[in-house]
Amino acid sequence: MSELFGKMSEVLISGKLEEIRELTQQALDAGKEPKEILEKGLLPGMDIASHRLKACEMFIPEVLRSARTMHAAMEILRPLLLETEAEGAGTVIIGTVERDLHDIGRNLVAMMLQGAGFNVVDLGTGVKPQGFVEAAKTHKSRILGMSALLTTTMPKMGETINALQEPGIRDQIKIMVGGAPVTQDFVDDIGGDAYGSNATAAVGHE
Repeated sequence: MSELFGKMSEVLISGKLEEIRELTQQALDAGKEPKEILEKGLLPGMDIASHRLKACEMFIPEVLRSARTMHAAMEILRPLLLETEAEGAGTVIIGTVERDLHDIGRNLVAMMLQGAGFNVVDLGTGVKPQGFVEAAKTHKSRILGMSALLTTTMPKMGETINALQEPGIRDQIKIMVGGAPVTQDFVDDIGGDAYGSNATAAVGHE
């Protein structure tokens, strides 16, 4: 069965939609649990794609194609995952901070979180601190993810964390921060809870 999981990872990296659907069903027919298929067949493939992107061995369109392929497999697995985990893995609020319109990395993280069983509320780009606060209150999320690609917009992350203090919900939410210019030291300085250096790392923290 490890051979089948390895094949799934290869097909996912290559972005072959029909093949990943066939292999996913094959694994289920062989009696494998949906969570095992996700963790041993799909996520390792996305992990490899993410590392290849970082090493410039793959490019963003190719990684997004891999993410769409993962989604194709998740169309089969998600209902089964929700059956075994009645409430799913939880709700994640995600968005790119105010004055920043970059979204490729955030889109990839959102796709992978959905694939891992999370309910993702994607606020899009240019989200003001109060926008994050209202979404967190409305959806009662326990996780909030922020991204920024510009150093000039990074301070908005700290402002958002401060804004969560005012209604008294900061301690109820785990805050993850990511983006090309973001570092662990920066996350520590603004009082964040976790740093995602790439999409796979972000999902791994959850």
